[in-house]
Amino acid sequence: MTEATQAGRKSPEEWRALLPAESFAVLFREATEPPGSSPLNHEKRAGTFVCAACHLPLFESAGKYESGTGWPSFFAPIEGSLGTKRDFKMILPRTEYHCARCGGHQGHVFPDGPQPSGKRYCNNGVALRFVPEGESLPER
Repeated sequence: MTEATQAGRKSPEEWRALLPAESFAVLFREATEPPGSSPLNHEKRAGTFVCAACHLPLFESAGKYESGTGWPSFFAPIEGSLGTKRDFKMILPRTEYHCARCGGHQGHVFPDGPQPSGKRYCNNGVALRFVPEGESLPER
């Protein structure tokens, strides 16, 4: 197991001790934050959005756009950063996506985004941390 993979292997109790309650609920209990509640909705600087738990880079700011949904939205993740699974919690099937390293729930992907991908990665802001361009990515 690589050091990066080991960083993502923590028990729920360990993650609960490291994260704010709202982030833990979204990342490891698949909760959803209220729409319009994230300051990241208005983040326009160049930089990288990383998983709030293990700090794996998930999205570059160039892939962020205003979807009008109330959640930070992206049209393309960093290659290899996300895993997906089918979600039937809202009766109709959706595709949930999560951090490939720690498994933390990020949001859902929909086929109504802009080109070039046509996808909308609708992300919970409390599941992300923004790192401005020029700053070092955090370690975990």
